[in-house]
This record gives sequence, C-alpha cells and structure tokens, in this order.
Amino acid sequence: MLDSIAIQLIEPAVKHVAKRLQATGITANQISLIGFVIGLVAAMCIAFNEFIYGLILILISRLLDALDGAVARLKQATDAGGFLDICLDFIFYASIPLAFAFANPNQNALAAAMLLFCFIGTASSFLAFAILAQKHQLSNTRLPKKSFYFLGGLTEATETLLFFILACLMPYYFSYLAFGFALLCSFTIVTRVYWGFTHLKAIEKHTSFFIQQQKNNHDET
Repeated sequence: MLDSIAIQLIEPAVKHVAKRLQATGITANQISLIGFVIGLVAAMCIAFNEFIYGLILILISRLLDALDGAVARLKQATDAGGFLDICLDFIFYASIPLAFAFANPNQNALAAAMLLFCFIGTASSFLAFAILAQKHQLSNTRLPKKSFYFLGGLTEATETLLFFILACLMPYYFSYLAFGFALLCSFTIVTRVYWGFTHLKAIEKHTSFFIQQQKNNHDET
C-alpha cells in the first residue's frame, strides 16, 4: 500500500547513490547478493537476541535492495537480475520471523509460524498473478519500473519493513505484533486472490468473445 509513496520519497537519493556505485564498476547483481548476505546476518543477530544490531543490518540490507534495481536501470535491467532479486528478497523476508522464533521459541514460535504461513499466501498470490500478467502482457502503471507486474495489497515491502523495525525495537511484543501483521497479510491474500481471479476471468471472457467474433467473420466470408 505504501510502496509507491516510499519509492517517490527516496527515488532522488537512490538515483544519486546508484550513479556513484555504477562508477565504481559494481553490478546490480553483486549489490543484490551483498544485501542478501547482510540480511541473513541480521537474522542471525536477531536469533541471538542482538535486536538493535539486527535492525541496523536490516535497514542496510533494504537500502541495498533499493539500490540494486536503480543501478540495473542505469545500464539495462535483465530478467535474470530481476529473478535473482525477487528470490533473495522472499528468502530474506522469511528469515526474520524464523530468527525471532529462534530467539525465544516458547513465546514466539507459534506467532512466527502463523506469519510465515501468511507470507506464503502473499508471496504465492503475488507471483502467480505476475506470471499470468506476463502471459497477457499486462503492465502495472503504479510501479512501471519493476521487472514484472507488482500486484499491490495492504501489506507490501514498506509495511513489512515497518513491522520488522517495530519487532526489533519491541522484541518482547513480537508475538502480538506478528499475529497482528499476519491478520493484515490475510486481508492482502483475500483481496489479491479475489482481484486477480476476477481480473483474469474478465480478460479471458473478452479474449473468448474476440476470438468468436473473428471466427464468425471468417465463416461469413
């Protein structure tokens, strides 16, 4: 929900830093991998109850995640780079709830499991629609610079980052925060599945009607 706003706010600074990084010769894929490794180190810090260090590394990791796409677009964004970026992102997002479960299994494990369950729902609905959007050549005017169709929702990357920040600042309330965020993710899942299904159904109906019209015209001739 907040991704487009966040992108507009940070885009000038991100572009400026991206140009500096490009001049050093570092590639977008290398930035993606560095950001991912830092994200996993952040998860390890959280697992060992070093929440502030974990938070700092999460913020650095997400900054690099914003920079890799900007660096790629300065040259030429590739499908391979987009694929790598989204895979590493989803692994990172899953690692943080898991880390909180390790930090305090008795208190956090159930909430972390519930949140990971909802992450599967948001991720699968997101990626499934992206595949079919590519098939039907749909474009997202809201986030046109992304490698593929970004289906929106109540909980996107910005909201997830805010949740991670709150969880690191208030780790003893993780279970309450996680259950609350899982509820928001559930709303995202329902709306994505409903919107995606009805939208694709409408496209199929329109395509079938167009094909039938062409067939009728061909039969008449």
